[in-house]
Amino acid sequence: MGADNALPQSVSGIVVVLLVDLLKAKRSWGWLRLAQGALALKNVAGLLFAKVMGSGHEGGFGLRPSASHQGLVLMFDTHAHANAFLQGDTAQQYKNNAREWFSACMTIDSSRGAWNQIAWQATAAPASDLPAAAFDQLPVATITRASIRSSSAMAFWRYAPAAQADLQAARGCLLAMGLGEAPLLRQCTFSIWQDTASMVGYAQSGAHLAAIQAAYKHGFFTESMFVRMRVLAMDGQWQGKDYAAHSAPVQEVAHA
Repeated sequence: MGADNALPQSVSGIVVVLLVDLLKAKRSWGWLRLAQGALALKNVAGLLFAKVMGSGHEGGFGLRPSASHQGLVLMFDTHAHANAFLQGDTAQQYKNNAREWFSACMTIDSSRGAWNQIAWQATAAPASDLPAAAFDQLPVATITRASIRSSSAMAFWRYAPAAQADLQAARGCLLAMGLGEAPLLRQCTFSIWQDTASMVGYAQSGAHLAAIQAAYKHGFFTESMFVRMRVLAMDGQWQGKDYAAHSAPVQEVAHA
C-alpha cells in the first residue's frame, strides 16, 4: 500500500483497530513507527487503508499528548487478510512491546464523509455461517474523525472536556480512545458500544450533541467522517479490562 493519494476514491472491507500502551523501554520504538506511518505497512497483504496514530494523555482526548498510547486504524480486503495481520509479525511486535494492547476486527454497517478524500463503503453481508439475528446482536463500534480548521481549533477544543466526561460515563460504552494524526487539528475517536441504542443515546444527547451542532453550524471541519461497524472479534486487555471472551464465530466475510 502506498500513500493516501494512491488509494481509490472509496474502499470497503474489514476494519482492524489495534491499540497499544507501550512499555516505557519501548517508547522510542513506538515513536519511530509513528514517524514512519503507513510506509512501515506497505508490504502487508490485503491492506487497503492505514493510519498510525498517536493519542492524548492516558489514551484520552485532551491536548496533552501521550508518550505511550498509539493506535492503528486499518482496512483489509478480506477477513482472512485481517486475521493474518493480527497474528503476523507486525501486530505481534506491537503486542510484545506493550504494557496493554487491544484489537478489534469489524465490518462496516454505514459510513458518511471521508478520510483524506477516501470514502468508506459498507462491507458486504456476512457469510452464512453467522445467522442474521446473531450478527445484529454483535457489539457496535464507531470511528469519528475530523480535520479541524486551524482558525477553529480553540473553539473546537473548548467542547472536548465535557464530551469526553460524558463518553467515559455513558451507559453501554465498552471502550473509548482518542486518536490523532496531528496535534490539535486531525483528530479521531474510536469507541465500542454494547448495542446501537447505547451509541445513539450518547451521540444524540448532552455535550457530544452540543459539540457536533456547534461544529457544523460554525464550519469547524474541512473534512469529517463517521463510521458505524459491527465487532466480529475483540482481544487483549485495555485499562485492566479483558476483552478476549468477546468474539463472533465468523471465519470469512463476503466482500464486493
